[in-house]
Amino acid sequence: MVASMKTFDGKVALVTGAAGGLGSAICDALAANGATVAMADRSDAEFRGAPDRVFPGDLSEPGYSDGLPKAVADRLGRLDILVNNAGLMRRGAITEASDEDLRLSMAINVEAPFRLCRAAIPIMAAAGGGAIVNVASCWGVHPGPGHLIYCMSKAALASMTQCLGRDHAHQGIRVNAVCPNEMNTAMLKTGFERRGFDPEKAIEDLNATVPLGHIAEPDEIADVVVFLASDAARYLCGTLVEANGGKPVG
Repeated sequence: MVASMKTFDGKVALVTGAAGGLGSAICDALAANGATVAMADRSDAEFRGAPDRVFPGDLSEPGYSDGLPKAVADRLGRLDILVNNAGLMRRGAITEASDEDLRLSMAINVEAPFRLCRAAIPIMAAAGGGAIVNVASCWGVHPGPGHLIYCMSKAALASMTQCLGRDHAHQGIRVNAVCPNEMNTAMLKTGFERRGFDPEKAIEDLNATVPLGHIAEPDEIADVVVFLASDAARYLCGTLVEANGGKPVG
């Protein structure tokens, strides 16, 4: 994790998917650097210690996504950083995909970030600027096999990042994305279990395919998010940062 530097003293950050492995690491890293972190997830069960900073809801519900940035700004006084971290993965070829796979993937991976950015940008612009960090994927930049809907949705998020970065830089709002490859999270392990693999053995095999020696740990990706949200990345906008340990997609 990035060392505590109080980089974000006085700033408020909103993180979606905050209860997951990467979401929790992002919240911890931002807080360690001085931010007040608003945590959004489907359930508040993981955040009993900070009820004033929890905003539970379903990102597939337009009203929730549309109203979330204002709700955070109203309760916590401002909104300086938005991290669109929530996401889901549906595997398989197009002939195996259901309408629900498509609907839910696009709702969470594309529509929710669209709505959150649309609502957050005016708030940030009125305050003189801000930073938005989207969690896209290497698989959205270099599509891989057997993940059509996931690749398609993350490609849309990557394109959204590039467009917004250009469109809103003049307002002092920097929009960038981190694009991880495989990451050691519960979601990855659950996916292996559903397909009948031993998750620990499967991760060990994955580690052997990465030039740096292991798939990403959540805190390694969280550090990139902190960098992109900070003034250290002040000249980056519309940038897609691939954090893959040197491993290509496929």
